[in-house]
Order: sequence, then C-alpha cells, then structure tokens
Amino acid sequence: MAGGPAAVSFLTNIAKAAAGLGAAASLASASLYTVDGGERAVIFDRFRGVLPESVGEGTHFLVPWLQKPFIFDIRTRPHNFSSNSGTKDLQMVNLTLRLLSRPDVQHLPTIFTSLGLEYDDKVLPSIGNEVLKAVVAQFNADQLLTERPHVSALVRDALIRRAREFNIILDDVAITHLSYGIEFSLAVEKKQVAQQEAERSKFLVAKAEQERRAAIVRAEGESESARLISEATAMAGTGLIELRRIEAAKEIAAELARSPNVAYIPAGGDGKMLLGLNAAGFGR
Repeated sequence: MAGGPAAVSFLTNIAKAAAGLGAAASLASASLYTVDGGERAVIFDRFRGVLPESVGEGTHFLVPWLQKPFIFDIRTRPHNFSSNSGTKDLQMVNLTLRLLSRPDVQHLPTIFTSLGLEYDDKVLPSIGNEVLKAVVAQFNADQLLTERPHVSALVRDALIRRAREFNIILDDVAITHLSYGIEFSLAVEKKQVAQQEAERSKFLVAKAEQERRAAIVRAEGESESARLISEATAMAGTGLIELRRIEAAKEIAAELARSPNVAYIPAGGDGKMLLGLNAAGFGR
C-alpha cells in the first residue's frame, strides 16, 4: 500500500517537471526570432511604438507579448506596370515601365510607420503613372520613337527623384514597350505610302527632266553637225556628199551579197536587164 502513494507522487512530479519544461520551451521560442539573409526586422513595442533602429540578419531576443517583429525584404525586386498616356499632339500611347526597387534600409521604421510592409505596391504604380503622363505630354507621338533615349532619361530621373521622397531606391528604370493607337498606326501607314508616292513622282520628274536635257543636247549636236556639213559642202562642193553616197551603196551591196536569197542584177544603159541574151535571135 505504501508503494501506491509514492508512485503517484513520482508521476505528479514528472508531470510538473514536463509542464515546466514545456512552458520554458514555449517562452524561449516566443523570445527568439530569426532574420534571414536579404531581410531586416522592424520592432514594434507596445509601450514605445516602432523602435527607431532596424535589426539585421541572425537570431535575436525580444520580450514576448510586449514586442513584435515585422520582417522587410530589402533585396531588389522587379515591378512592371502599364500606362495609357496622351502626347503633345493628342495621340494616345501605351507604355510599359519596368522598375527595380528596394527600400532604404536606414529609413525602414519610417517606411513601416507611413506605408507598411506593402510599401512598393502602394507607391510605385501611382508615381510611375504620374511621371509617365507628365513626360509623354511634352513630346509629339513621332518624337517618342526618334527621341526615345531622351524620353527614357527624363522618366528615369523624375521617378528616382519621386521615389526618394518615399525612401525607396530605384536601381533601374526602363521603358520596355511602346505602342500607338489604331488610328495613329493607320495614319502613319498612310503617311508612309504618301511619302513613297511623292518620292516616286519626284523620280519620274527628274527622269523626264534628264530626258529633256538629253534631247536638247542631241538636237544641238545634230544641228551643229548639219551646220558643219553645210559649211564644208559650200567650201568643197558636193564631192563629200557623193563620197558618202558611194560608201552607203557599197555597204548595201555588201549586205545583199552576204544574203543567199537575194540576187542583184544591175540595169543597162537602155533600162533593160542584161541577161546575156542575143536580142537579134528574137527577131527571127
């Protein structure tokens, strides 16, 4: 009988010890928190509010119930958003902007107090659309293509300046896509066709002008040649003309001689063809 109370007492002591160890483990777990690489922690204290200093990587202690950690990702993260903006000449343009952003570690408590953990989703789309509309409105639609580097630089500088007001650092800003409305695209296509037609018309006009000049030069040359021949004929008589006539006859005769289907029979002085026949024989 004596062994029964002793066993009960022993088991009770074990249960108390286990409960104590469990409470101690729970307290220790609640008193520790871990900050991973690329992260920072902001501590909220129920008595003092948000502490002015952020906590770096590693495992740290806090006062359970009294303090609570909020983890920030301080690595660079990409953001993409689109904006439909109007140009200076009242054309609508669709632009897609890509940002690489991260929080300013020195001002994490301020960011948490004013914006919370989702600071980038609250700030970047609004200031991005604001800056894009303001910059695009300074240019005509065609200038966005011809002066794209200048437009990108203006957008980047303005966005970096605006983001610094919210303690956000932008590592890169780029316009990744730019497209125009259907009406403007059709107008550009018609303009290109009209320009091609104008260039073709200019080419035809220039060609006609060159042909006209060539005809004038050719006519002037023929006129000068006729004048020289006339002067030579007046000075030397018609011998040159007869010589040219003989040369032309020789060339014609040579061409006819080379042809097997043509026979050339010269005419006699009495206008009759010479066939080598005795005319007296026909009179018998």
